[in-house]
Amino acid sequence: MGKRILALMLAITAAVSGMALPAQAAQEVPENSAVSMILVHGESGTVLAEKNADSRCLIASTTKIMTALTALELAEPEDTVIIDPAWTAVEGSSMYLQAGETYTLRELLYGLLLASGNDGAVAVAHLAAWDEGAFVERMNEKARALGLTNTHFENPHGLDGQEHYSTARDLAVIMAAAMENETFREITAAQSATVHGQTYSNHNRLLGECAGVNGGKTGYTKAAGRCLVSTCSRDGLELICVTLSDPDDWQDHAALYDWAYGEYRCVRYPAGTVLAQVPVVSGADTQAGAALQEEVSLCLPVGREAEPELALPRFVFAAVAQGGPAGTVRFPGTGAPGREYPLVWAQNVARMTVLWRAFPVCPERRAVDIYCV
Repeated sequence: MGKRILALMLAITAAVSGMALPAQAAQEVPENSAVSMILVHGESGTVLAEKNADSRCLIASTTKIMTALTALELAEPEDTVIIDPAWTAVEGSSMYLQAGETYTLRELLYGLLLASGNDGAVAVAHLAAWDEGAFVERMNEKARALGLTNTHFENPHGLDGQEHYSTARDLAVIMAAAMENETFREITAAQSATVHGQTYSNHNRLLGECAGVNGGKTGYTKAAGRCLVSTCSRDGLELICVTLSDPDDWQDHAALYDWAYGEYRCVRYPAGTVLAQVPVVSGADTQAGAALQEEVSLCLPVGREAEPELALPRFVFAAVAQGGPAGTVRFPGTGAPGREYPLVWAQNVARMTVLWRAFPVCPERRAVDIYCV
């Protein structure tokens, strides 16, 4: 698991232990009909709004986000599988697989994520792990790797099961991880696709109705109710919204996004941005810049500026190596105040070499020449 995903997971889950949300928005969070809900900034993990976000719930076909993520980590998009007739008989929604035909993982994922095909979920499991049960165990391993303690899967499609559950918060982490994969991003954003003569329309209505929506997954069973995970990007700020058991999910997601983009903005620092200068002792230069090792994307209330809190030495001895560890920076008040970003030295600083040349001029005096290199 990449450092970025680990940091994101820690940031999103930080709210469980009572860490602060960002400064309060000017307008109240819109009312919503969900039993459980969360709205998150995908890159920093800043939680903008939540409601019963840690309640374990049935999640229906939003399960398929983890199915796709796990499969893309186990197999390549162009890997193939021949469809077993038994896989076409799974109950519920279908992508209408043709027994005996060969499908690529990419083709199966279009049917999985757009048409919500349960048959496609079983085929994906067999392609990626040769066995449905083994694949589900890999899904659970991935959940544990993401630090999710309120998520467990019984199957790859999301049909109800006693031990098949997640939370709004955990689903936000899963979606954030999935959106790191370019193949997933491409497929979840598609409004339609044609595979083996079948044309699939994306069940996610928000793609055509809500400005900036660029992905997501729907889900429904009678017991789970309407479930929806969506992503939205406006003006460089990408958010993730999760609602579980929400009869008005389309309207609620649209209202939450409209509210959030009126109240918050994205502040982005490119990798290499120098945040401070540190004095250098015995160096050819007197200072060395401390720069961000990676890009930092923050979610801040409109009108508020970022206030970096630096952890750096008071001075450093030469020589200084460019790219070497310098310290860390935090951004209190961003909703993920405990998250630390690494700082590295922005340039090399050579050690100042001192050469002493001593020779007698007279018995009482010595002349000294000093050369600095």
